[in-house]
Amino acid sequence: MIIEAHHVVTLAYELREGSPDGELLERMDSNYPFRFLFGTGALLPAFEDRLQGLSEGDRFAFLLSPEQAYGPVEPGNIINVPREAFRMDGEEPANLVVAGNFVSLTDDEGESHHGKILEFDEGKVRVDFNHAMAGKSLYFDGVVLNIRIATVDELIRRHYLEEDGLRTHDDDEEALW
Repeated sequence: MIIEAHHVVTLAYELREGSPDGELLERMDSNYPFRFLFGTGALLPAFEDRLQGLSEGDRFAFLLSPEQAYGPVEPGNIINVPREAFRMDGEEPANLVVAGNFVSLTDDEGESHHGKILEFDEGKVRVDFNHAMAGKSLYFDGVVLNIRIATVDELIRRHYLEEDGLRTHDDDEEALW
């Protein structure tokens, strides 16, 4: 069986920044593999393109440029947010506004945005709302552990399901991919 649309794929891999020797960003091993329904558009298109046609046991190694992955860092996505936006009931939670912390803020339309605090002062907090992997070349090295035909329920839901029929822990695939 080969990887193609309507198949559930199980992978083990390491994701590194830029090269085989780059910083380790993520590891999915045989004890905690990555499972997904192939061809639903939930993953990076270039990632799926590199996997299509592989068989169980096949190894893969490839580099995705920032343009093929999460795009370049967009300077317009780094903004100053008024410090008061971090207050709840008039109080700023301790250890929330710290350089390097990841935060979720809700805009005027009720949409949530995730960002990383870069710096702050008494009046403003500089937050980078780019994807955490924006601007990075991503090097994947792994193996195809299993391929199976998706169930009818998985095809209807357009998502891999655990054996108990519940949605998986990777419901938020977009955050990872």
